[in-house]
Amino acid sequence: MSNIRIRKATGTWVVRSGGAVLGETTRALELDEDGYEPVIYFPREDIATALLDPSAKTTHCPHKGDATYYSIVNKSSVSENAVWSYEAPNEDLAEIKGYLAFHVSDSVKVEQI
Repeated sequence: MSNIRIRKATGTWVVRSGGAVLGETTRALELDEDGYEPVIYFPREDIATALLDPSAKTTHCPHKGDATYYSIVNKSSVSENAVWSYEAPNEDLAEIKGYLAFHVSDSVKVEQI
């Protein structure tokens, strides 16, 4: 099994898309999986979910479970499948249920402030 560690991310984290702030939290989680860059997960209630449009895309991770995707739709851009969530993660990673993660790109930024 892949080695996956989840810990509370220190400090305040913000996610922006097209210049707009989608969310800010002090309750982020950092998921660190061997072979991948660490990923910051934001509590859903700290994200402006009105800007998220459910996508038809899904993926399966044998360690985390099934991911559902969302596109970010704001005034200046649409970022397709830029957000994912494990609605029913595997038991070992239940902490990430109700959290959203973001694909960092030219139009989507995740940073500690």
